[in-house]
Amino acid sequence: MQFLHLVEDADGVSHFADVVIPMDVTDFAPPAPPMAASGKEPCAALLYLVLPPGWGGAKHPSPRRQVGFCLSGRLRVEAGDGAIREFGAGAIWRMEDVTGSGHTTTVIGDDEVRLAIVQLD
Repeated sequence: MQFLHLVEDADGVSHFADVVIPMDVTDFAPPAPPMAASGKEPCAALLYLVLPPGWGGAKHPSPRRQVGFCLSGRLRVEAGDGAIREFGAGAIWRMEDVTGSGHTTTVIGDDEVRLAIVQLD
């Protein structure tokens, strides 16, 4: 499994990186059979967002370190360095560009985008 990582450099410019999530086979929920699971990471909050068609276009930093899970719809994200990624349902991305100029997020198409956001400690 992997996620899209949006980080910023020392100049506050955001960049994308594809990161593989380390996983090990473990007895996560006995007596269910063992399954691949990642390590645990402390979290501060879980929230849900709905972005309507046409939403976006303003460059902004992430409000805090967080992980987004796209549940439905399609998004276009442009990092501060100009790199563009598009993703839809099932995409996972980690946002850590919290102090620089940020990124631009835009809803693609005629469907709303539904997101689950886990804010990290």
